[in-house]
Amino acid sequence: MATTLAPETVWQRLGIPRLTGNGRFVSASLIDSLGTGLIMAFTLVYFARTTSVSVTAIGAAMTLARLLALPASLVVGPLIDRFTARRTAAWGNLVSVVGYLGFLAAQSVWQIVVVVFLVQVGHTTYWTSSSGLVVLASPEDRRTSWFGFMTALRNTAMAIGGALAAFAFALGEGTALNAIVIGNAASYVLAATLLFLWRPPHQEQQADETVREAADTTVPEAADMTVPEARDGGGQEAPRPRAGYATVLRDVSYSLLIGVNATLVFGQMLIKVLLAIYIVDALELPAWTAGALIVVNAVLVSLTQTLVSKRTEKARMTRAIMLASVLNAAAFGLFAVLYVTPDAVTYAGLFLAMAVFTLAEVIAFPAVETLSVSMAPRHIRGRYLATYQLSWTVGEIAAPGLLTFLLARGEVLPMLFLLGLSLVAIPLLLALERRAHTTTTIGERA
Repeated sequence: MATTLAPETVWQRLGIPRLTGNGRFVSASLIDSLGTGLIMAFTLVYFARTTSVSVTAIGAAMTLARLLALPASLVVGPLIDRFTARRTAAWGNLVSVVGYLGFLAAQSVWQIVVVVFLVQVGHTTYWTSSSGLVVLASPEDRRTSWFGFMTALRNTAMAIGGALAAFAFALGEGTALNAIVIGNAASYVLAATLLFLWRPPHQEQQADETVREAADTTVPEAADMTVPEARDGGGQEAPRPRAGYATVLRDVSYSLLIGVNATLVFGQMLIKVLLAIYIVDALELPAWTAGALIVVNAVLVSLTQTLVSKRTEKARMTRAIMLASVLNAAAFGLFAVLYVTPDAVTYAGLFLAMAVFTLAEVIAFPAVETLSVSMAPRHIRGRYLATYQLSWTVGEIAAPGLLTFLLARGEVLPMLFLLGLSLVAIPLLLALERRAHTTTTIGERA
């Protein structure tokens, strides 16, 4: 395992990793997250104001486009393995550019489907590649800090993007809205350019790209700089074992990790799907309460993510995720109990529950991201990460329907379901640990 020997600066003590050599990557991620936050809140209103298509038809078109883009991550996986995460993410941004520019010409339902599909494919390509980008940027013993830093950066940037979208709605129609789309497309061109120009400083990852970019070299020194398993003794690229998605599906340990991640994904739907309707309809509190809780979550993540990730970096990742799952269960249990408490207690309890939920969030996701890349064999890491990303996509599609179905049958049922699902992660993690004792897949990180 790589060891970082240089003394820590004030920024490192705060959990901010050294960014030397990775400025272009960080800038590209910042641009991508700003654009994502902007467009998530902007798309529906944009088409409603610039076309004659009804809001209902626009919503259906967007849903269809996202369903059609669902298999995109499975296509992206082999591209990452062949062309590296850096190039694949950059091309994904350029696909998004084509989609955004298509917004300007879309006037019918089928055109909206096409352009939203392109944007979704571009976003999926980038986010499927994103874990691989962190691997390229970070030494192995700093991955958790890097994942924490990138999570905080993305959450903050997406929140700013959403705020910019809200501001954009006040600008009016037509030219102003089109200017925002053009500006967003231009920013993605810049993000793609930064990724194409970025050269990861971490020696092992430079070697990984050297295998692909200079595979025809016969200079012994160049061969010594490549990944050992990637070449044979004669300086020629050694054949790698044939592997595909069947290999990923046969990996029981990774399947367990994906199951754990699915429980976390469903938990995250609290904010995206459940919180506002639960507060307004079940607890009968004003809608601003939900908005205030979402702000609390965003601020706490931004302020604490890097510090918490630094504290958990030396811990066993499976145990960190177990702690997060227990905290999630406690938060959902508290949300459920507040259904029968007086209003004064309910207000205080909501903010306490959100604080516990946020703590679980900042512990869990850098840890599970670290495991997702550590457990993936390097020569087919793209396929592994694509399967991992698919668990996010499927969860985000399935959760709204399931949670609203439960809500219609009992106002507390969704919270109890999420509580139970959080606890399911614990036996899955224990099984993962047991397998780690007999394999070297997870090594010291589990």
